[in-house]
Amino acid sequence: MIRAAEEVRRLKVVPSNKIYSCGVSVDGTWQRRGYSSLNGCTTIISIDTGKVLDAEIMSQSCRTCKTNDNVRYKNKENHECSNYVGSSGNIEPVGVYIMFERSKRLRKLQYSQYYGDGDSKGFEEVKKIYGNNSVEKLECIGHVQKRVGSRLRKLKKNEKGLGGKGKLTYKFIDKLQNYYGIAIRSNVGNLVEMQSAVIAAFFHCFSGKNKEMHRQCPTGPNSWCKFQKAKFAGIKFVDKCPALPNSVVNSIKKTYMDLCDQKLLKKCLHGKTQNCNESFNNVVWSIVPKETFVELQTLRLGINIAIILFNSGYAGLLPVFQNLGVLTGPDLKMFYWSLDNTRIVDSTRHSKPSVKQSRKKRRASQKNKILKFEAKEGTTYKPGEF
Repeated sequence: MIRAAEEVRRLKVVPSNKIYSCGVSVDGTWQRRGYSSLNGCTTIISIDTGKVLDAEIMSQSCRTCKTNDNVRYKNKENHECSNYVGSSGNIEPVGVYIMFERSKRLRKLQYSQYYGDGDSKGFEEVKKIYGNNSVEKLECIGHVQKRVGSRLRKLKKNEKGLGGKGKLTYKFIDKLQNYYGIAIRSNVGNLVEMQSAVIAAFFHCFSGKNKEMHRQCPTGPNSWCKFQKAKFAGIKFVDKCPALPNSVVNSIKKTYMDLCDQKLLKKCLHGKTQNCNESFNNVVWSIVPKETFVELQTLRLGINIAIILFNSGYAGLLPVFQNLGVLTGPDLKMFYWSLDNTRIVDSTRHSKPSVKQSRKKRRASQKNKILKFEAKEGTTYKPGEF
């Protein structure tokens, strides 16, 4: 993590005696879902390099202290006890404050931009840590996009008569959410165009063969709107899908327009996400399984290994073996390098637009099959399972 901090400083050629301000994405992860987990970890990842700069590993359980039969550990001096007392939901803000407080001393960095997932607990703890308004809160565009789906699903659940065939279906909610995300990503750095595109996406999705609502859509031959594109070419566009009723449009208009506010969209102008944090969390729990509870010492070991793998790959383990006095031969080095190269090749392939498109189609197809099955069985679709 010290090397990752030095890499951030080298990007701006900062002198060794000066503190450099940078942007970081912050996220917490727990061994168990909900607010009942005894183990948790909060990480800070650089927006510039995508590497872990700091991590605070916290646990509030110690089996040794609870065991009265073990006389050897009754004095609590021969083992590492828990390092946190409090609620599980408060692990993230406490960890965020600890890492921000030591950022200048250990990393020679000042985290001036806080990229979060919408949870303001952590930000409230550190927004004045370097001085008044010294930390700026920015939003992960992926989590802002998800708000469209979550709020509309909640609205559909609470308001009767809003769902059903030809009305607000889960498939339509997913479509509106995707259009919202595309509008944000296509207008990074331009607040006016971003807001116009987000509003245009709303009316575009609700239009149909019996009601055209494409006045907000961009015009010209390069427009993403098929209606405006056909109009420019002098061709009559035939929309086969019927438009949604006005009652449905009016019901969800206020909920959607709240997400078109300039104050919110201004925090998305950077166009960055928390995908690095989500990827790191996946690495952590592939090493420390969620199914098996572990003590603080094991948790710390697993997360530190995950940090090495995430920042430097498997080749980053070689210096650790050397410091521990473990002899490593050329075969092990070649094997680790091959693993790292395979991971890079797979990552490059998965990031191609064609592969992303096929992945979206495959997920949509799987979701439609499950929705049809649930419609027959009378069960309920649970968002977040896909």
